[in-house]
Amino acid sequence: MKKDIEIPKSENVFIAAINEWNDDFQENTWYAYLVNENDKPLEMAIINSRAYGLIDGEQRKTGTFRHVFAEVPANGAIKVELLENNVLQLNNEFVVTYYLNGIMYDKTFVFRTNTINTKATSDILSIDRKGVVVK
Repeated sequence: MKKDIEIPKSENVFIAAINEWNDDFQENTWYAYLVNENDKPLEMAIINSRAYGLIDGEQRKTGTFRHVFAEVPANGAIKVELLENNVLQLNNEFVVTYYLNGIMYDKTFVFRTNTINTKATSDILSIDRKGVVVK
């Protein structure tokens, strides 16, 4: 039964929005990264992402994107997806499930409406980058 499944608390894993140059658009754009600050790699990371919220009083939502990564390096990060400018004004949700040391972890990360912006960036020491972090 579902209540009998024990999923431990996810630690040292988070989503970061990083602003970087995009050759296709010839401008800086935001990308979502899965960051692993553990000393061991994450295995079989599955990420479901979507955006939802109100724009001009009207309920909006995107489709759900699904990503699978066989491994996320220890003390490293992996690029998940491009965050288009028009979805930054919505809540951006990332449901992350992964294995670490043979144990399954699951956590939902949400960037609230308009929280992804250059004024909200901070240093992400483990990957030597600046970005907006949601833990």
